[in-house]
Amino acid sequence: MSAAKNVLLIVVDQWRGLMLPKLGADYLKLPNIDRLSVEGVTFRNHFTQAVPCGPARASLLTGQYLMNHRAVQNTIPLAGRFTNLAHELRRGGYDPALVGYTTTTPDPRTTGANDPRFLVLGDIMDGFRPVGAFEPYKDAYFGWVASRGFKLPDNREDIWLPQPDSKGGKSAGGATAQPAVIPKELSDTAWFTERGLSYLQGRGDKPWFLHLGYYRPHPPFIAPAPYNAMYRPEDMPKPVRAGSAAEEAKQNALLSYYVNNVKQTSFFQDGQGLGSEMSEAQVAQLRATYCGLMTEIDDQLGRVFDHLKATGQWDDTLIIFTCDHGEQLGDHHLLGKIGYFDESYRIPMIVRDPRAEANATRGSIVERFTETIDTMPTILEWLGLDVPRQCDGSSLLPFCEGEPPADWRTEVHYEFDFRDLYYSKPESSLGVPMDKCSLAVVQDEHYKYVHFAALPPLFFDLKADPGQFVNRAGDPAYAVRMGEYAAKMLTWRLGFAERTLTGYRATPQGLEVRAA
Repeated sequence: MSAAKNVLLIVVDQWRGLMLPKLGADYLKLPNIDRLSVEGVTFRNHFTQAVPCGPARASLLTGQYLMNHRAVQNTIPLAGRFTNLAHELRRGGYDPALVGYTTTTPDPRTTGANDPRFLVLGDIMDGFRPVGAFEPYKDAYFGWVASRGFKLPDNREDIWLPQPDSKGGKSAGGATAQPAVIPKELSDTAWFTERGLSYLQGRGDKPWFLHLGYYRPHPPFIAPAPYNAMYRPEDMPKPVRAGSAAEEAKQNALLSYYVNNVKQTSFFQDGQGLGSEMSEAQVAQLRATYCGLMTEIDDQLGRVFDHLKATGQWDDTLIIFTCDHGEQLGDHHLLGKIGYFDESYRIPMIVRDPRAEANATRGSIVERFTETIDTMPTILEWLGLDVPRQCDGSSLLPFCEGEPPADWRTEVHYEFDFRDLYYSKPESSLGVPMDKCSLAVVQDEHYKYVHFAALPPLFFDLKADPGQFVNRAGDPAYAVRMGEYAAKMLTWRLGFAERTLTGYRATPQGLEVRAA
């Protein structure tokens, strides 16, 4: 391996963590991602720290728990005082390129109220050099589509409607096997790949860092041909959910709100009704389409991997494949990334370290709990750069080297904020004060404790109830155990409180700095 070091950080969107062939999802056709697993390490119990996109990506790219960076929801600003992966890479001499998006709202104290970035869901995190930006309006993508001779509809996003059926009629709306209006050659997945390859070809043999983002398998859940018909609904795993939406909603007031308010129109351009009203057959079709979108990404990643091999960069490049958050996919009668169920928080993580030190672990699966906050320290350590004290996570390289730390975490923590936004109003519906619209989870292989700031807690026995249908919080037999997990959460919060400056101190000899 040459002295040059490159990093390819692949960040897909809304990809469930266990939906990898390496982890048992043998119904999926993902040969390129699978070969990445063969040459790298796959982490089975990898979790994001928050949902949805903006908070999740803030944790991914700052290395912080939600309770510290406090970009608690989409549209909520990320404080300008925090460093991030891009800034640290710049300190190390890299010009970090970004294809995709980060859904970051800027700190209003660093700009003016008329900044156009306050008109949209999110923009690009400071420090990255966009070389294929999707946000905020998808203008570059739609311009590329038009430049290829495709006539865009008046509503540009109608390219994600299904094509008319064989008789010229429209689909009934919602989950469908019909292909998207846009052909695969002009899909957003193809565009992201083109932008990434253009950047890599332009860099030549100079060291690089590329955040290669993909919009899929994020909704709209519609796939271009032939991916629309690549999977059969009858081959899809059955949804994990209560016998009815009404029964599901009894568990908790927040769950009841989402069961009764999440609409299909957020997931299908022509969706009708509530997500919780979808039949098992409709959920199966949704999942088949979702898998098709995954395979489309896999095919495009094959182009990127082939380029790295053809140019001799494969063995000089750290490759990380991960995601911002998961997707409920009909489990618990929910669509999207919301609440407190594992399906929203467990995400994929594959680390392919090209160094000889990682040869012994190639193809292995790590069962230990890992978190998205570990991504930034992993990249910085691999490049020989300092990990800022701000980071709450730890490098995953010891797992690649076959020497996991003896004191590694035995649990995961994640959080969710459900305050009112312009597109969702649970705060108003539940009558909870804005700053108490929050929950935090501590979870290990045995139990899961969900603490709400203003709602009753939840406690699940994961061995007896892996689907998390029975709340044991009021069961006297679990009272002592639940108290132990409440104490775990308090210990976590005390041990990981924001500490950017707490290592500094004044002394008679001058400023002293302690790393830990």
